[in-house]
Amino acid sequence: MNSSGVLKSSSSELDLDRPNIEDYLPSGAAIQQEPRGKLRLHDLLDISPTLSEAAGAIVDDSFTRCFKSNPPEPWNWNIYLFPLWCFGVLLRYLIVFPTRVLVLTIGWIIFLSSFIPVHFLLKGHDRLRRSIERSLVEMICSFFVASWTGVVRYHGPRPSRRPKQVFVANHTSMIDFIVLEQMTAFAVIMQKHPGWVGLLQSTILESVGCIWFNRSEAKDREIVARKLREHVQGADNNPLLIFPEGTCVNNHYTVMFKKGAFELGCTVCPVAIKYNKIFVDAFWNSRKQSFTKHLLQLMTSWAVVCDVWYLEPQSLKPGETPIEFAERVRDIISTRAGLKKVPWDGYLKYSRPSPKHRERK
Repeated sequence: MNSSGVLKSSSSELDLDRPNIEDYLPSGAAIQQEPRGKLRLHDLLDISPTLSEAAGAIVDDSFTRCFKSNPPEPWNWNIYLFPLWCFGVLLRYLIVFPTRVLVLTIGWIIFLSSFIPVHFLLKGHDRLRRSIERSLVEMICSFFVASWTGVVRYHGPRPSRRPKQVFVANHTSMIDFIVLEQMTAFAVIMQKHPGWVGLLQSTILESVGCIWFNRSEAKDREIVARKLREHVQGADNNPLLIFPEGTCVNNHYTVMFKKGAFELGCTVCPVAIKYNKIFVDAFWNSRKQSFTKHLLQLMTSWAVVCDVWYLEPQSLKPGETPIEFAERVRDIISTRAGLKKVPWDGYLKYSRPSPKHRERK
């Protein structure tokens, strides 16, 4: 149930993202210097509120919308539905959630009791050890999906291990990796995270060949690029998965793809992921929510429903640049998942673009 306080806070957040038309109008000093009789935009917008709203809609860029969770419409403030909503809350938190925690705990016990002996006792048999660890990582990811009552429909052929190929997918949350990993043990390139997620990255996920980077260190780009080229050359390495947007987008849009995955001289296999928001919004806003809270939100929802499409592999065409190749693949993924393409660099999420930059775009 949404209280009036929650409604006020959500509306105030929306007001912050609403465009300020004054940012696009000349300053007072500039207005005074203009010659008399010249029609100014400020005067034009004063003619009608409708014109002002239209100008605001034009100015309202699609950048902030890419990284914002749209609050669900309140439906439970009703004398008929409110008792059912209360019953659903009790059911989810008192019965479903503890059951899911138990399932995930059992999964971790099975995983750790198998992974630790295999990792240390089979060091002299690398090929067998990697094969068992790969299966165990797929298993624990399946337990994670089960803890959300995940309903995942896969379309297309299952990925296989081949040299000189890379898989690229749109990015909504870190659970994208888990959803894809339960089907195939990918080696993913991912931002290095702190806390328990970082511990898992440095211990368990490195066993499948994952590569980590840090945005704050400029030298990491050269190191990561070298590791990527070395990884795609190995026939026995796990398939490489890259999220070329570089950040989480709210599953309504796709931002610009980084060209790194498209200048490796490899076959690019697009993967489209689309979440159904009828039960829960799977978008992870890392600036407002820790991954632990995000997981709790998923585990206390009814279900996580999504579709995954493994699309036709693409190769660089003669005369095509890596940037054009990236845009072509982004268009394929966006069309299949029903996402809107926007001309923004995802890294701008970490520094809000100026009005002049938005206006130029």
